[in-house]
Amino acid sequence: MNNALKAGKALALLSAILSLCLGASLVNAQNYPNRTVKMIVPLTTGSGADIAGRVVAKSLTETWKQPVIIENRPGAGGLIGTGVVVNSEADGYTLLVQSASYAANPAIYKKLPYDPLKSLIDVAILGQTPYVMVTAADGPYQSIRDLVIAAKSKPGEITFASAGVGSSTHLAAEYFNQMMGIKLVHVPYKGSPEAIQDTMSGRTAFYMAPLDTAIGQLKGGKVRALGVTSKTRNAAVPDIPSIVEQGYPNFEIGLWFGVWAPAGTPAAIVKKINTDINQAMQDPEVKNAYDSKGIKATPMNPAEFSKFVRDEMAKYQKIAKDANIEPQ
Repeated sequence: MNNALKAGKALALLSAILSLCLGASLVNAQNYPNRTVKMIVPLTTGSGADIAGRVVAKSLTETWKQPVIIENRPGAGGLIGTGVVVNSEADGYTLLVQSASYAANPAIYKKLPYDPLKSLIDVAILGQTPYVMVTAADGPYQSIRDLVIAAKSKPGEITFASAGVGSSTHLAAEYFNQMMGIKLVHVPYKGSPEAIQDTMSGRTAFYMAPLDTAIGQLKGGKVRALGVTSKTRNAAVPDIPSIVEQGYPNFEIGLWFGVWAPAGTPAAIVKKINTDINQAMQDPEVKNAYDSKGIKATPMNPAEFSKFVRDEMAKYQKIAKDANIEPQ
């Protein structure tokens, strides 16, 4: 048998194998899911990603006719829970629901226990929301200006809270400090609920809280809002001015939540999850829940979300570098 004939047969065999694999992948996607889907949230219960994830999980449970459960695995800035997903079967039955901290962590940690560009697949964005800068309701700061003046008079003495080292709330606050030209002391907490609690009691000067996390305390008068980080006011809390409108026109930063799957998850399954999540955004129940928490649905296909995540990684790298944060 000559070489050309051998090569032709090998090519035909490879094409047949690829066709079988593609066919199997499509069948798997058509049957997906046929059992419980687990969404790992590497943050505490009550965090922004947890809230958004639970809303969407409820809608997907109804669409898929299979349980979609949220499992919280907090710790190490989200690395513990993320690692669980990275090491799971690439079959679409274990997914990661994380906040912008997914993009912030590479700027903080010298070595992650996974490759954020290769170990996971960017599946879908769940929505976006501003941060709201909160301080103690009976504290000394009535406005952004009050806080900035105090910080400039006591450089390196005033503290601020975050939901953990490397979290998006940490870098959002560092960005604020940079833009205002102030130096504060970072106090990391296990998650948003703990950070809000200590800020509420006056142990820290402020916390750059996800709006969906803090909205209950805001409406209950338990914390004072100094401003939202979006360019304009948020419809869920229309009485809170943006930081921009308070005389700081260049300050804007937002929070977002997304879904990832282990590398190797079939493309057809990734596409189905993305399509069904985007469809869930049209569900009136999801819309109402999002509106009440100040979350805006911003559907993207997997390619668009992947580009968005990489752009966010670059942004947080710059914030960390400008803040002289030494990677851990």
